[in-house]
Amino acid sequence: MAESPRWAGPQRRIGLTGGIATGKSSVGRWLAAARGLPLLDADLYAREALARGSDGEAAVLAQFGAAVQAPEGGIDRAALGQRVFADPSERQWLEQLVHPLVRQRFAAELQRLVSAPVVVLMIPLLFEAGLESLCSEIWLVDCTPEQQLERLIARDRCSPEQARARIAAQWPLARKRPLADLVLDNSGPPQAWQQAAGRALG
Repeated sequence: MAESPRWAGPQRRIGLTGGIATGKSSVGRWLAAARGLPLLDADLYAREALARGSDGEAAVLAQFGAAVQAPEGGIDRAALGQRVFADPSERQWLEQLVHPLVRQRFAAELQRLVSAPVVVLMIPLLFEAGLESLCSEIWLVDCTPEQQLERLIARDRCSPEQARARIAAQWPLARKRPLADLVLDNSGPPQAWQQAAGRALG
């Protein structure tokens, strides 16, 4: 495991990450529902950053124009996704807009939950965005590359080419595994990772 700066305060902060469509949300929901842990969701905060009437929405529409505007107004998120996953420079522009807003939400929520003994931070781009310092430990949800591709195509109803582009936009799982404190294998039945997660929680 590589050395990374981590949160060293009294609160246990579990950074939950993985690749796209590896099953992070399933693990996060289980930690929240079955174990009662507060769950902070980076994807939710990113969506809120681009919500109707937000400064983020205005910036995106100014940058990309009608091509990413929904007929009823606001952002057509599917069109925006296709645009940014096809062009690394445009994806970088969007990340530079959204990531600071997500960090602000995490800071506010962690302050609100300062007395909670354990908090889960679900961050798909944890390593890519350099957010290790928010977490005291990092759990990686893992599966095979074939499962990841199949799950993403089924979930987002996208073509294999679109799915591969989205997977390629993130660090490969092989690069993330050595950086994690715990790897949860989600290639088999859910009971397997639930048992491992339960043991890690203590």
